[in-house]
Amino acid sequence: MTTDIRLRFLHPSGAIGPGKVTLLEQIDRTGSISAAARALGMSFRRAWFLVETMNTAFREPVVRTNVGGREGGGTGLTAFGQEVVSRYRLMEEEARKAAAPHLAWMDEALKPVEEAKADAQADPKSNGPVSDNP
Repeated sequence: MTTDIRLRFLHPSGAIGPGKVTLLEQIDRTGSISAAARALGMSFRRAWFLVETMNTAFREPVVRTNVGGREGGGTGLTAFGQEVVSRYRLMEEEARKAAAPHLAWMDEALKPVEEAKADAQADPKSNGPVSDNP
């Protein structure tokens, strides 16, 4: 199956989706917001903004920062932040399993990528395949 789903949770306090969760995972792996940002190809400023957004949206912080010093500081997920990531990934997997028959149907209904690209190139008026990604 190649068709997949992406979960994004919207709440008046803020949203969390695949991008923010991936950032949290990278922070957990690297111990640094700047290293996580580099690994994801985003600016440190953007990563910091997303971390601040999440820390203020949740009742508890998801990321903790340690001030520099002999150890050079660092950043990591709080226990709550690890729980957020864990639950997000679990919900994502459960949703994928529940949607499996529908995703399989969608795979059959959609043209193969190569055919869709060829059709887009053959029609000069076409703007290419339609995407929901901004």
